[in-house]
Amino acid sequence: MNAEVWLMANSDVRYGAEIRSREYKVRAQKNTSYPCPKCGKEKVRRKSNSIWKCRSCSAVFAGGAYSFSTPTGVVAKRAVGEYGRR
Repeated sequence: MNAEVWLMANSDVRYGAEIRSREYKVRAQKNTSYPCPKCGKEKVRRKSNSIWKCRSCSAVFAGGAYSFSTPTGVVAKRAVGEYGRR
């Protein structure tokens, strides 16, 4: 059974193609490995709600609930970096 079929089969959403589609995208983001900002390896996985841990260097990060970085977090990081350069 491939990943897409498994995610759709184990879905809690019953009615509405758009809602099922959204849930599939969220689950796919949640279960994906992301690159680690410290060691650079693609080993960061979701540990719990908004907690992400690198399986290689054991670094722990706070991020989004379903994805490692959020658009708001990217803007905040950029603003802090620009403020620090002044």
